[in-house]
Amino acid sequence: MIKNDAWITKMAMEGMIQPFQPSLVRHVPLNGNGQLHPVISYGLSSYGYDIRLSPAEFRIFRHIPGTVVDPKNFSPANLEPTELRTDDYGSYFILPAHSYGLGVALERIVVPNNISVICIGKSTYARCGIIANLTPAEAGWRGHLTLEFSNSSSADCRIYASEGVVQLIFFEGEPCQVSYDTRQGKYQDQEERVTLAKV
Repeated sequence: MIKNDAWITKMAMEGMIQPFQPSLVRHVPLNGNGQLHPVISYGLSSYGYDIRLSPAEFRIFRHIPGTVVDPKNFSPANLEPTELRTDDYGSYFILPAHSYGLGVALERIVVPNNISVICIGKSTYARCGIIANLTPAEAGWRGHLTLEFSNSSSADCRIYASEGVVQLIFFEGEPCQVSYDTRQGKYQDQEERVTLAKV
């Protein structure tokens, strides 16, 4: 069963999502002058929660001649930090055309033992050619999600920090026998930094 806004709110009050925004935010104050500035929406929706991209870090894959990206022996040299830029539209990272990047969620989540979470892309970015990889947060997982993005377009694209970037959908099942926490999963307790592939 997909969990609704009432359940998400109740669980967030118990620490499932921090910080928690109890409604969908589409505008924020601009420079303290009382004017509202449009943002890519984040916060609680009917059957999900739109999390934000952290401004802390964004990394882009780069080609190093003679190397192959190896998930069993991942080299940090294959990922290049990219600059956080700011203008009148907000703070953002640039994901170059036909490239792949990793960011991290601003919110920390704690997944209950009878819940699995799926991350899906937001339509605003999908219409710009940005594909968010679908990755689960398993029962018992906790931390800041590392988020994966592909720019399938032939143009560079902005990805805005501190604004909505993916939606979390919460699925309830029977309690599992072994949770991510009890099996001591390798990506447990991720900090608000990009976590590299590991085995």
